Amino acid sequence: MHFEKPGKHNTEKTLEVVKKAVKERGIKHVVVATCEGYTAKLFQEANLGVNLVCVTHVAGFETPGEMEMPVGVRRQLTESGVKVLTTTHVLSGAERGISNKFGGAYPVEIIAHTLRMLGQGVKVCVEIGVMALDAGLIPYQEDIIAVAGTGEGADTAVILKPAHASTIFDTWISEILCKPANK
Repeated sequence: MHFEKPGKHNTEKTLEVVKKAVKERGIKHVVVATCEGYTAKLFQEANLGVNLVCVTHVAGFETPGEMEMPVGVRRQLTESGVKVLTTTHVLSGAERGISNKFGGAYPVEIIAHTLRMLGQGVKVCVEIGVMALDAGLIPYQEDIIAVAGTGEGADTAVILKPAHASTIFDTWISEILCKPANK
């Protein structure tokens, strides 16, 4: 499925696509990108019957030393059984600091830009899948659904088998369930 335009307005339809895939394919793990918690709360309230992991922006993403997700939202999610992960982004992190300081392009950034050829959401889906696996929140060598967006909300869902960051090229994208049309 392709959405005509990217954005938050596709979040509920993306959730429907994910629900259907979970049911039809027996997926047991869903990893969702979230900043302030909107998408994570929507997926939590859907009661998908899966291990739900939400991955936030790293602390300091917008403002040095600050978290985007309010403490109360994080508490509500964790108390409801959602695993909340905040850690360095695997496809930027320290390498972005090097390129910002010295210029140029570095291998991890090239991976990120290559994945963006399929859309920002696809890049983030791979990234959060790897991050969740590296944190031990999903099992190794098992298909998951990763959900991300272009800006706010969710407009992309991908079935993938993430690999650890140390073997990132072993990550396998099985299917792109939905994403915005590249225009």
